[in-house]
Amino acid sequence: MPLQNRVNPEGAICHSPARGTLMGNRGCLHDGRRNIVANSKRDAWVTCLLDFKERKRPLMQPGQYTELFFLDEATALAAGHRPCAECRRDRYKAFLAAWPEKGVKAGEVDACLKRERSDGQRPLLGVDQLRTLPDGVLVKHLSSGTFYLLLGGDAYAWSFSGYGARQPLPTLSGQFRVLTPASTVAAMKNGYRPDIHPSAVSR
Repeated sequence: MPLQNRVNPEGAICHSPARGTLMGNRGCLHDGRRNIVANSKRDAWVTCLLDFKERKRPLMQPGQYTELFFLDEATALAAGHRPCAECRRDRYKAFLAAWPEKGVKAGEVDACLKRERSDGQRPLLGVDQLRTLPDGVLVKHLSSGTFYLLLGGDAYAWSFSGYGARQPLPTLSGQFRVLTPASTVAAMKNGYRPDIHPSAVSR
């Protein structure tokens, strides 16, 4: 069985053989047998490049941070992560510049995202209201449990291996829970554009 180190848009850490395009860090979440025993060990949930300065390390080393993996940045942002200030410096600076409060520091962003991850106050929207959300937001269809990426007025069903076929929003029905934290949605409205897996953008 593959390691439990893939993260879905709700932030759950799952088993999947599919590869991701970004790595994440929430601290050391695994035990000596490489089993996940915690969901978080730090306030700063970051996303990192898969390759940076030729650094190589075995996965889930004892006492070291647990390497988590995401389909793309849109997924990582929905799960409550932000760009790393070291390996994704330009994206980190762009994210803070788009944050709804100007001049904010990383620790303040981390504290805000922690609150928004844990407060459970994610909006419920109908299809017409989804049009008000910026590209890159992820939502969950309540009746089916399907995750959708919103992009260009369309929806794309999410999976660990990529996005499904384009579905115009009018073809959907029911209620949807917004997964991307409210402050991150605001940053997207202010111009931050998350990296999106090519299975959606290349269609």
